[in-house]
Amino acid sequence: MENEIITTTLRLTLALIAGALIGLERAHHGHSAGIRTHTLVCMSSSLLMLLAVFQWELVANAPTETIRIDPTRMAQGLMTGIGFLGAGVILKESLTIRGLTTAASIWMTASVGVVIGMGLYFAAGLTLIFTLMVLTLFRAFENHIPVQRYAHLTVRFSRLKHLSEQELQQLISDHNIRCFDMSYMLENEGKHLQYEMTIRTTDSDNYRELSTTLAETEIVMEFALRPTGN
Repeated sequence: MENEIITTTLRLTLALIAGALIGLERAHHGHSAGIRTHTLVCMSSSLLMLLAVFQWELVANAPTETIRIDPTRMAQGLMTGIGFLGAGVILKESLTIRGLTTAASIWMTASVGVVIGMGLYFAAGLTLIFTLMVLTLFRAFENHIPVQRYAHLTVRFSRLKHLSEQELQQLISDHNIRCFDMSYMLENEGKHLQYEMTIRTTDSDNYRELSTTLAETEIVMEFALRPTGN
């Protein structure tokens, strides 16, 4: 009994610390799933794996041939449940998706809890260090990687006074933006000509400058520039 108390206390304490450290990083960057969420996920995962560890004590009087012990089943059930929790923090804002990293961190926190619950302290500690490194150090590295930023652009002109396709493409190209998949549409009984296209650039400031140019172009009746998650 004493061994059970010591083991349970140690593993749940380590799970609390591990979950809190990962949650602290998420909370520091303003994500909804923060310290409490990650701590509870890690502790619950560890607690349920302790059930698998001590299940022999729970069924001590049962015939041995009737018992089928497979701790991996508990882990599989845990990760399935955590998948629903992770899906809850993924948000779709307009055409942009947020929360994927937080969902992945919740999944990893549950994995750390499972490993702690099984008593694999070295694996849990190493994974915790790597997870914090990915969430912190890799953020700075990721910010310096040239990333293609996509957007959807719609521009509307009067049919009697508008830019040609080549002129509009040149205007966009002057802002270091590439456009493709252009489509055309006549609206309001043929009075308006509308261009729609996908555009991309490695610098999001180029979108702001393009918006300023389009706003100052008199023959542009209206436009919409919406960043996407692609």
